[in-house]
Amino acid sequence: MPSTKVDHTNKQGGKQWGKLKKDQEEALEAINEEIIKNGEYSSYEDLEERLNNYKEKFIEYDLDNSGDLDDKDVTFMMEKLGQPKNLLEVKKMIAEVDTNRSGTINYNEFIEMMLGKKNSVLKIILMFEEKKKGKEQPTGIPPKRSLEDLP
Repeated sequence: MPSTKVDHTNKQGGKQWGKLKKDQEEALEAINEEIIKNGEYSSYEDLEERLNNYKEKFIEYDLDNSGDLDDKDVTFMMEKLGQPKNLLEVKKMIAEVDTNRSGTINYNEFIEMMLGKKNSVLKIILMFEEKKKGKEQPTGIPPKRSLEDLP
């Protein structure tokens, strides 16, 4: 993962931020290719598409571009998903997924959480969030109703 941190004193750091995000995306793509070659999750028929979706989610929620989801990142993610949690709950969720006891969730742990056999609270919430987005609201003018249509 990129070890370079963003210089917050530089007010024109857009290029630097974009480069860091691009580097992070390339590193995660390399991990995805390794996972596909490894064949550990070959039982999933749409594995490549799932890995790309998980990569985008991980990049979206890794706010400080550290390559790990720390408690601030997970708190933001839960708030964005409409499931705000306090710090203790977030730390418990991280500890449930964190296999190397670093106190953060790295990309490999994130993939293991999403594709592995064990169900975690984070996995369940992220899956419901994906299903919620799948419903399309009808567009256009609603159909006319009469009094007979009422219950």
